[in-house]
Amino acid sequence: MSRYKQVLLATDFTEHWEHVAASAHDFANKYNAQLSLVHIIDNLPITESIYGPIIPLEVDLTAQLLASARDKALTIAKTFSIDEQHIWVKTGSPKLEITRIATENKIDLIVVGSHGRHGLALLLGSTANSVLHYANCDVMAVRLQDH
Repeated sequence: MSRYKQVLLATDFTEHWEHVAASAHDFANKYNAQLSLVHIIDNLPITESIYGPIIPLEVDLTAQLLASARDKALTIAKTFSIDEQHIWVKTGSPKLEITRIATENKIDLIVVGSHGRHGLALLLGSTANSVLHYANCDVMAVRLQDH
């Protein structure tokens, strides 16, 4: 019996997403597991400054960001043969949403990218580190190389 049946690729669409996605895809293929994809748009504080609102309040920025992220997720899904029903694009706290989606969908393994930072950068936190500590399943961190 295969140890992993549900693999979740957590992507942030930054420059290294293809490396992390390829690793998740290879791992899912190795275990003949279902590959799913999640992208979380971090909560954007829209506040007023002493100069007035930073973003006009009538602009629906969240809907625009979600639509754009959904398009990007669909492109990735097509590349890696991920069914549309296994794609989640949400807003919120990445660590909380990724782990919530993983729990609700009985994910066995979450695959995330990690820069492997140390010292102050580690203390400031990272999504990969947070997911590792909050997840109820295995987490595989794919090492990312800074240029």
